[in-house]
Amino acid sequence: MQQDYEYILKVYEEGSISKAAEKLFLTQPALSIAIQRIESSIGMPLFDRTRRPLQPTQAGKIYIAMIRQMQELEFDLKRQIQDIRDLNVGDLKIGGSHYLNAYILPSVLTAFSHKYPGIHLELVEYGSDQLSAMLLERELDLTFSCNTAFMDNLEKYPAFYDHVLLAVPIEHPVNKKIADARLFSDDIINGKHLCADCPSVSLSHFNEVEFILLTPGNNLYDRCTQMFQEADFTPRIKLMLAQLATAYHLAVSGYAATFISDRLIHTNTDRLAFYNIQSSLTKRLFYILLPNRNYTTHAAKEFIQFFLTQF
Repeated sequence: MQQDYEYILKVYEEGSISKAAEKLFLTQPALSIAIQRIESSIGMPLFDRTRRPLQPTQAGKIYIAMIRQMQELEFDLKRQIQDIRDLNVGDLKIGGSHYLNAYILPSVLTAFSHKYPGIHLELVEYGSDQLSAMLLERELDLTFSCNTAFMDNLEKYPAFYDHVLLAVPIEHPVNKKIADARLFSDDIINGKHLCADCPSVSLSHFNEVEFILLTPGNNLYDRCTQMFQEADFTPRIKLMLAQLATAYHLAVSGYAATFISDRLIHTNTDRLAFYNIQSSLTKRLFYILLPNRNYTTHAAKEFIQFFLTQF
C-alpha cells in the first residue's frame, strides 16, 4: 500500500507516467499497470489521461489529499519519537531571504548551534514568495515574514522589528533642499531614527530621484509600490534587482537611491544620506512562521525560544 501511494504521488508531481517511471526506476508499462490496478481497486480513474500534463480527477484529488495527510501524520510521529529519544538531537530546516540569512540570523544560528550541537541546522535561501509556498508545502520547519496577509492559519510568533529608510547618494541635490530631515549612518547606528522627535519627510520630495527597487516577490517591493502611490507619483526606476544588500551597496557607490532596512547599517559611510519617510509602511514586524500542524518539534520550539531572547 505504501508503494501504491508513492506511485500515485510521483505521477501527480511529474504530470506524466513516463517521467514518473524514470524517477521511480521502473519501466513505463510496469508503472501504468500498477496505476491501473490501483484505479481498478477503487472503481474509478485517478488521472485524466486526455490532458497533458496529466491532471487528477476529482477522485484523484481526494486520494492525493489523503495520502499527504497520512504522510504528515507519519512525519509528525517520527519527529515525536525522535524528541522522546533524545531532546537535544534533531533536524531544523529554516528558510530565509538573503537579508535575513546575512544580517539577522548569523549570530543567532552560531550561538544556537553552540548551545545545541546535536541539532542539525539546514538554512535555505529564496525570495519571500517562494519561502511562503515552501512553508505551506511543509518543505520548511519555519521561516520569517512581515506579510500579515500570508499568515492566516499559520502558527506565528512576533520576532523583531526593522525600519525602512530611504538612502540617497550624498551628491544628489535633493539632499540640500531637505537638509533638516537628513540623517547620517552614525545616526542610524545610534538609533536616532527611532526617536519620537526625529524628523521625517514626505516621499514626494524625491519625485525627481532615480531609484533602485527590489523585484516583485519581495515584501519591500510591495511596500515601496504602496508608498509611491501614497506620495502620488510614479518613480523613475533605474534598476530592479533581487537582493536588498546589493541595492544598498549600489546606492553607496552613487548609482541611485534605494530603500533599505536599518539593520543593514553596521558601519559608517559618508556616501549616503538617510531619510525617515512619512508612512506607516516603513515599520515592519517580522514573525517566525511555522506550518499549522498538530505537533511542533522540540528543535523548533527551542529555536523559537532562543531567537526571542536575542531580540
